[in-house]
Amino acid sequence: MTASERDLRILIMLPTARDGGITTELLNGAGIETATFTSVDALVAALSEGAAAVLIAEEHLTGVTKGPLSAWLARQAPWSDLPILILTRPGADSPESAEAWRTLGNVTLLERPTRVTTLLSAAQTAIRARARQYQIRGHLSERLKNEQALRSADRRKDEFLATLGHELRNPLAPILNSLEIMKLSGAFSDSRTLQAGEVMERQVHHLNRLVDDLLEVSRITRGVIEVRKQPLDLSAIVKAAVETSRPVLDNLRHELSIDLDPESMCVGGDPVRLTQVFANLLNNAAKYTNHGGRIGISTHRDGSDAVISVKDNGIGIAPNALGQVFDMFMQVDRSTRRSQGGLGIGLTLVRSLVGMHGGTVEARSDGPGLGSEFIVRLPLLIEKAATAEQVKAITPLPARRILIVDDSRDGGESLAMLLRVLGGEVALAHSGRQALECVDTFKPDVVLLDIGMPGMDGYEVARRIRANPAHRDISLIALTGWGQDEDRRRSVAAGFNHHLVKPADIEQLRQLLTVA
Repeated sequence: MTASERDLRILIMLPTARDGGITTELLNGAGIETATFTSVDALVAALSEGAAAVLIAEEHLTGVTKGPLSAWLARQAPWSDLPILILTRPGADSPESAEAWRTLGNVTLLERPTRVTTLLSAAQTAIRARARQYQIRGHLSERLKNEQALRSADRRKDEFLATLGHELRNPLAPILNSLEIMKLSGAFSDSRTLQAGEVMERQVHHLNRLVDDLLEVSRITRGVIEVRKQPLDLSAIVKAAVETSRPVLDNLRHELSIDLDPESMCVGGDPVRLTQVFANLLNNAAKYTNHGGRIGISTHRDGSDAVISVKDNGIGIAPNALGQVFDMFMQVDRSTRRSQGGLGIGLTLVRSLVGMHGGTVEARSDGPGLGSEFIVRLPLLIEKAATAEQVKAITPLPARRILIVDDSRDGGESLAMLLRVLGGEVALAHSGRQALECVDTFKPDVVLLDIGMPGMDGYEVARRIRANPAHRDISLIALTGWGQDEDRRRSVAAGFNHHLVKPADIEQLRQLLTVA
């Protein structure tokens, strides 16, 4: 923001009209814009329209007349420091001058009679200083505008991710509910269907964790991704990673060899995160290897460490790029199709996640065209990893009347079916208005209430239920795709007893329904 002509004018208030006229003529002759005033109040009123400096005689700075000017100067913006040029009587030792020096801030005293060159020099110095202040104001304004734009973009990003998370969780809930129904009904009765069910359940939970990360994408750059450690069998983790990456490997017709140490190795880690590490390494190898290439993953023990290697016969890495492959948004070959299909954050996540598990990761290559190898080292645990749990039925529910409210028919009906299998007496509503009618007619013990419904949302439904004293004993549980901190605060304020995010953990839900 640059200064206008009005911003660079000198406001003048001198003892007589003749003094004012002479000074105005002198400054105007030097190309300086001026305005002359006969009262301090009028001068101060003009300051709001812009000024480079005030040229005032000390006679006008008595206690009464100086007040309005002092008050205006005290209200200046942080960028502003208006120059005050005071024409003093000979000696410059008057009480008015001394007081002005202490209280008016940016003061220059010009003793009368003032030489023309001295006056012009002081005026031009003040104008230059004021012009720089307006430049600073412009920079501050631009920076503030940029900061506001960034905050607005960040807010829109958070809103988008929250909405996306909600939309992704809605289909996950009925899938998980249906899997639970199949387990409870004995659908996984032979080894093949049991294995298929375990794969589906594992991948749904994996996807749910990834949705959680999506909603907290800033945690990636800050290195605060949550890691839930437990003793793990390393071979099982590698097999899960292979299972995750298999579609990519098969699509590119790669030959995959798996060489796992026959000795069981136990590491302390988060199963989802370590699976993500090795799946990312396999996907990376697949992307940078020509169709029909060879990729191998192997494990072995080295002292107190487990060593996992992912090796390919792909395009390789130049020596000067080896130190950069783990950098955010880095892709080793942007000139070909291999730069497509990713943001370049996979290896960055690998390094971060391995570090959170107390391990290291290293990239090796003999050069372009000679393939690559990524080596992960993780500390071994002495204790044994927990064996895979057998599929077991969840404890049935005590007698409960449960109202499910969800505008998603698949989600509501699959959950209703599951809770009926567990022994609950269930009613189903697909809108807020229908829910209020069911509360009066069905008289539920518990209401599982979606929040993001069209028309009357879950918050309003909860408030209306709580407003009726006859319903004060009903337990309200929010079961929703909205899981941000603000969503949880709003659910408490609306009268909910609990807040669960879709897809809800069935055992956690069973426990809440048991004590409700």
